[in-house]
Amino acid sequence: SKLIRGFLLSGMPCPSSCPPGLLALMAPGLALMAAFSLPSQAGDRRALPVEKPSGVKGRTLILLDVNTKSPVRIISENFLSLQLDPSIIHDGWLDFLSAHFNTPTESLVISSLHPSTTHPFDHNQIPPPCPQKAGAVPFFSHLADIVRSDIALDKQKGCKIAQHPDIMLELQREKAAQMHLVLLKEQFSNTYSNLTLTARSLDKLYNFADCSGLHLIFALNALRRNPNNSWNSSNALSLLKYSASKKYNISWELGNEPNNYRTLIGRSVNGSQLGKDYTQLRSLMQLIRTYSRAHLYGPNIGRPRKNVIAFLEGFMKVAGGTVDAVTWQHYYIDGRVAKVTDFLKTRLLDTLSDQIRKIQKVLNTYTPGKKIWLEGVGTTSAGGMNNLSDSYAAGFLWLNTLGLLASQGIDVVVRLSSLDHGHNHLVDQNFNPLPDYWLSLLYKRLIGPKVLAIHVAGLQRKPRPGRVIRDKLRIYAHCTSYHNHNYVRGSITLYIINLHRSRKKIKLAGTLRDKIVHQYLLQPYGKDGLHSKLVQLNGQPLAMVDDGTLPELKPRPLRAGRTLVIPPLTMSFYVVKNVNALACRYR
Repeated sequence: SKLIRGFLLSGMPCPSSCPPGLLALMAPGLALMAAFSLPSQAGDRRALPVEKPSGVKGRTLILLDVNTKSPVRIISENFLSLQLDPSIIHDGWLDFLSAHFNTPTESLVISSLHPSTTHPFDHNQIPPPCPQKAGAVPFFSHLADIVRSDIALDKQKGCKIAQHPDIMLELQREKAAQMHLVLLKEQFSNTYSNLTLTARSLDKLYNFADCSGLHLIFALNALRRNPNNSWNSSNALSLLKYSASKKYNISWELGNEPNNYRTLIGRSVNGSQLGKDYTQLRSLMQLIRTYSRAHLYGPNIGRPRKNVIAFLEGFMKVAGGTVDAVTWQHYYIDGRVAKVTDFLKTRLLDTLSDQIRKIQKVLNTYTPGKKIWLEGVGTTSAGGMNNLSDSYAAGFLWLNTLGLLASQGIDVVVRLSSLDHGHNHLVDQNFNPLPDYWLSLLYKRLIGPKVLAIHVAGLQRKPRPGRVIRDKLRIYAHCTSYHNHNYVRGSITLYIINLHRSRKKIKLAGTLRDKIVHQYLLQPYGKDGLHSKLVQLNGQPLAMVDDGTLPELKPRPLRAGRTLVIPPLTMSFYVVKNVNALACRYR
């Protein structure tokens, strides 16, 4: 099954009325429990970046080998997850999805991108679920290669294929565009409207996820506070009882970026208090048989600066043993001031590594071995920037994020966002896939859960403490996905980011020597270069065949022993076939 956090829907949104093929991609990536989710393992050592040392000519070969005996990390099968903004309740996308997009999506997550306050339950609904902060509800799932088309609103009544006229989609786009303007105004003014999630909305959300084979993770509203600043759980208890009466299989969370509550409600909640609130929530869950053993995640803090780390420490002291995984969020760039050159800066790519170390340090102190999720990650904040955060260039940050997180053992990453306001999307307004969609699809199809250590001969320097490593050639290695039946077990997949403005040559050595390699080279397509929203795979433009069919992602076979030539400013995947790697033979 896949996981959905709060409004997290496992799977990626599909282009043009969610075609089955596209939905397949969406589902596997987000659902933590998704059926097609890919397990992966990350190691203590991140993939070793490569940099050309001074005095070495650009034409020098890079010798690359991989440790095939054992993985350095193994991450969740639902490692790559995606999310949608809860604003889909306001702008009508939830109704539209549940009524028309009745195909499975395995990597779609519905979660909040912006903070907002909530109203009490809509008491016209009996029993009404708790009001939800925008973005407090996530879905997790995986990207799959094959998508079912037998999805409908209610699985118990039979998931059916739904048809809709084009005019319905056009009307929904107009409605969503109007809501988009409202959301932008809220973001820039830092004032947010309330959002109430009714029982009917929850039913639609759950049934959509259930029919898509996803698992729902629901983030409860933590902004309802008692006079003594403790959490008012009456609303949540109603929701828990309602969900249990419907036998909904849901995991839970409480709040979203709690370190920012002073901005939202005029008073702060410290980590210790939130820890007590989580302990209270766990007690409520244990009172309800359906959720006595359900998973609980949190605290979903913001970027781990000094005050946020202090918040996390206070939380872990009180509730470290209460949560099943610790969650946080990260944005690389302020979307209002981003430039295309920002996506090429190695300093920027390495900021995430510093954050991981800060989070891990706290957990090692209080709960060693506790799983970590990056529950919200976007290339840019403030909804992103058109022609940047939805362009080919943004893929450098996204692919490096996936490689870095896996290699450092982060169990799940939730991508912001796939279908809502802003420009951090995986699909455009017409549901055509954007560059990060194709990148994510290839990742889900080729990359397995086991992370392997790489060795680069002669061109590696040891990092000095506190010094940023400016690596412009980034190489990561995994066992090839077990779900990809085009490759036998024991194959290895490399993925490479070349930020140099010149091509680089890599010679496979050791266990990889003289093996046939399949190349999947992604480059921008068209005259817009790095700003392009179109991509080509091995020189062939990628586009939907029709509303329900993804194109075939054909590799380019390279003869055994051939040197890999990595073009400048590109991202690529290389499957090294028939390596018979011991680490990759068994799941």
